Amino acid sequence: MTSASSPRPVSALRARMIEDMTVRGFTEETHSNYIREVRAFAAFIRRPPDTATAEDLRRFQLHQTQSGMQPPSINSSVSALRFFFTVTLDRPDLARRLTVVRQPRRLPAVLSVEEITLLLQAAPGPKYKAAFATAYGAGLRVSEVVALKVGDIDSERMLLRVEQGKGRKDRDAMLSPQLLELLRDWWVEGRRRGVLLPRGWLFPGRNPIEPLSTRQLNRAVHAAAEAAGIRKRVSPHTLRHSFATHLLEQDTDIRVIQVLLEAETYCPPTPDRGADLLSVSSPVRRDRAHCQAICLPLC
Repeated sequence: MTSASSPRPVSALRARMIEDMTVRGFTEETHSNYIREVRAFAAFIRRPPDTATAEDLRRFQLHQTQSGMQPPSINSSVSALRFFFTVTLDRPDLARRLTVVRQPRRLPAVLSVEEITLLLQAAPGPKYKAAFATAYGAGLRVSEVVALKVGDIDSERMLLRVEQGKGRKDRDAMLSPQLLELLRDWWVEGRRRGVLLPRGWLFPGRNPIEPLSTRQLNRAVHAAAEAAGIRKRVSPHTLRHSFATHLLEQDTDIRVIQVLLEAETYCPPTPDRGADLLSVSSPVRRDRAHCQAICLPLC
């Protein structure tokens, strides 16, 4: 007799799609997202997805639009279904029927130096203060901040090692003396609490064996922004945008900023781009930010 708690068997079609994604090196998160989107499509047409027609795809996208689904969610579904029909089913004729929805281009919110100061002051503890400062002072994505480990701090070369960032790329990020000082403060406090393990996560979650989740960091940023009285829509990614904007205000070459952010660039390549991160003045130290939370003394 089969146990009621035994996992439901995976269909041959789903297993094949998972194998196709594994061969291409997709992350587990992408696996889950793509499977979820194909499952939603199958639930809509009420039959196996490999029996879908072009009319089914048209009705499905019309349903998504009429139900108020936002363009990013629709386009995520398009990516999953295009992979399913093109790669797993070898039906590119159906994949061509899917339409990508244009997203309105809006300028990202950027915090002033004074607002960054208030946000750091309102951080709910030294761990979050150091995490906020890392996102801002090194221009890291929220997924890159929570994935940092204690050993990723290279205080001799003044660099932060980012392993397997976006696009599964390793890179070095700038580490200013002021950010290093904040990280050292958190190191002392974390060791005192017994939550920082020798080779563990730099920003551990409630269980020190697990890293801080991106959701937890998002919530902490929102709470700090509200406590600081900042009315702008603030997220960890806002700190990254502010990092780039403040460097630009300091007359840093935009090509260098693009390298620091690992962003797409449309500028002509130059041989010295990103050659020396130490020559870039960190936005963490600003002459007009007379606050100890940001303008810390040089080591």
